[in-house]
Amino acid sequence: MGELPLDINIQEPRWDQSTFLGRARHFFTVTDPRNLLLSAAQLETSRNIVQNYRAGVVTPGITEDQLWRAKYVYDSAFHPDTGEKVVLIGRMSAQVPMNMTITGCMLTFYRKTPTVVFWQWVNQSFNAIVNYSNRSGDTPITVRQLGTAYGSATTGAVATALGLKSLTKHLPPLVGRFVPFAAVAAANCINIPLMRQRELQVGIPVADEAGQRLGYSVTAAKQGIFQVVISRICMAIPAMAIPPLIMDTLEKKDFLKRRPWLGAPLQVGLVGFCLVFATPLCCALFPQKSSINVSKLEPELRAQIHEQNPSVEVVYYNKGL
Repeated sequence: MGELPLDINIQEPRWDQSTFLGRARHFFTVTDPRNLLLSAAQLETSRNIVQNYRAGVVTPGITEDQLWRAKYVYDSAFHPDTGEKVVLIGRMSAQVPMNMTITGCMLTFYRKTPTVVFWQWVNQSFNAIVNYSNRSGDTPITVRQLGTAYGSATTGAVATALGLKSLTKHLPPLVGRFVPFAAVAAANCINIPLMRQRELQVGIPVADEAGQRLGYSVTAAKQGIFQVVISRICMAIPAMAIPPLIMDTLEKKDFLKRRPWLGAPLQVGLVGFCLVFATPLCCALFPQKSSINVSKLEPELRAQIHEQNPSVEVVYYNKGL
């Protein structure tokens, strides 16, 4: 077997990202929870393989499938713009196990105010870590900005949950089961823009098709953040809408009435099953490498691009996750 050629483009995903199916296959690989079980040595080996290949050095004996596997292991643990290792629970591969536990508990313990407050706080703490870890670009965010975003999102989620909980007291019990979803949707609309407020102030990097950076755009940041908010809300719908309907039926059966302790693990399992599919499919709603027409950018940046690269009509950016 000859040495692997250097013309494999591992800067891009393996599958066609212009199609939903290609993006879905990509994110099923990126969000695979088994990536969490990889050791630090395995992650480092994958990083070396990828970085060496990008530098024109092929690891001896490596096959194309092994190269792509190393690329996806690398992508699962390291930030695409900064190159820094992402904290374990902030990685996309942690989305399913972490969210199935937190969401399952939110849907189970929704009746009492203290548990509502506790699980909304846990959820927003987790979301803050995920949103920061998967932010777009390499623009730093201050501790004060992090604290403001975290506090605002947590307050918004708790206030929404408690407000809706009080409004649904006299409605059928099934309606109350959907309060956690409303709180999560409201918090996403607060948490993500605030956690990424630095991008809204200075912009995110935009580049041409070849990857050459052309400047920073606030307009692109707004578009990317909007897409992420929509994806996150859609991601929560199956996991927070289907299990309540099933549990409302099961809890009326004698089986669960005699074994109430089964409620929480059953709910967590149902949420996990939904998230295994909802997480990658909703991440795939929009391309990770999003594009925007130069004509829609800020006038200053548009003029700068036309002056330096008059043939460029579309620029690309990492929208974040």
